[in-house]
Amino acid sequence: MKESIRKKFRLTKKAFSVPYILFLLLFVVVPLVLILVNAFLDSDNNLTFENFKTFFTSSSSLIVLGNSLLVGVITTVICLLIGYPVAYILSKMSSGKILVLLYVLPMFINFLIRTLATKAIFIAMGVELGMGTVLFGMVYNYLPFMIMPLHTTISSIDKSYIEAAQDLGADRATVFLKTTLPLSVSGIMSGITMVFIPTISTYAISQLLSNGKIFLFGDSIQLSFEQGLYGVGSIMSLVMLAFVLISNLIMNKFNKNGDAVRRSLW
Repeated sequence: MKESIRKKFRLTKKAFSVPYILFLLLFVVVPLVLILVNAFLDSDNNLTFENFKTFFTSSSSLIVLGNSLLVGVITTVICLLIGYPVAYILSKMSSGKILVLLYVLPMFINFLIRTLATKAIFIAMGVELGMGTVLFGMVYNYLPFMIMPLHTTISSIDKSYIEAAQDLGADRATVFLKTTLPLSVSGIMSGITMVFIPTISTYAISQLLSNGKIFLFGDSIQLSFEQGLYGVGSIMSLVMLAFVLISNLIMNKFNKNGDAVRRSLW
């Protein structure tokens, strides 16, 4: 009898996954279902498509979305231009893994505190808050998300590919352009995804570092929910979700292309 009870309550891998599944259901699936339902309900809880019409016919909402995408693209490009050389150099250093921690350490501090500190520095220096300070804050907060996947990908590249290219007479520039860069595309796409999506959905950074002058898509979502416009806010949230899904699809495609490049080089 005791042995049967022990077998019944024996801890397995499936048992350890139960808390995680419950967490996902409660804090991921349920909120997404509520957002999807609210997108099709009006203030009287009647089925309607008016929320879609309100968002997609509002020039101000589309302009805010366009501005958010522009800020996201600029921030991502700057992070890539800074992050790739840093990740490449660190991957060549024996102490690179330790030095990467220097870029990650600020992430242990709450981003709101980091942003407030950045704002205080700008004010102390007499720098006018606006688009420039917002872009600086974006890059400062999300640069580690670009460096980490790039460093991991570049460090994992098989050195035999580079040695084979050098043995065939390729110079450093050719080795980088023909071998290292193609093999690091998956890391580039991961970094782009990890920077672009949070950038266009953020709201605290843009508000604090511009004194409310810059209004991005995340700010618009927050304002809609604060004003009780749950239907319109839900539509905006679904738009953000669509960007996330599209980005993941693109990233998966490039990962497959990266595997194809590895096979062709081999």
